[in-house]
Amino acid sequence: MSNFDRGKELVEGSSPATPSRYESQKRRDWNTFGQYLRNQRPPVSISQCNSNHVLEFLRYLDQFGKTKVHLQGCIFYGQPEPPAPCTCPLRQAWGSLDALIGRLRAAYEENGGSPETNPFASGAIRVYLREVKECQAKARGIPYKKKKKKASESKGDDDCTSSHPFS
Repeated sequence: MSNFDRGKELVEGSSPATPSRYESQKRRDWNTFGQYLRNQRPPVSISQCNSNHVLEFLRYLDQFGKTKVHLQGCIFYGQPEPPAPCTCPLRQAWGSLDALIGRLRAAYEENGGSPETNPFASGAIRVYLREVKECQAKARGIPYKKKKKKASESKGDDDCTSSHPFS
């Protein structure tokens, strides 16, 4: 390590032996994802991993979520602060998933993966995250304005259950 790098670390407030909170979380996330792949039957190597494995991992993580996401049939659907409890599921919050994907995307490339084959950077992951964001916002009554789409891109259906990742 050069003197410049050591000085930079001291200025930034971290020592060479102590990774930043972000770096520690990125390493934990990477290890967790690797463990998830090893637990698949048959096990999947990181070089065989694709966006479908990432999507399955994100859905798997939902069971550990802490964000109440009201289903469309729930009487509290669309209410930001429901007056009573309900049986709707807890999910991972969109912001948590978005941050996780950002860390895993960086970790993939830091661990030798090429940007062109990065499964965390695929269009399918971006679509999934956008759908989670929109559906969670609707379910919780948070106004969310979509950017205007070109006429050729519009689907014509605004129902979260048709393509929602949780259905």
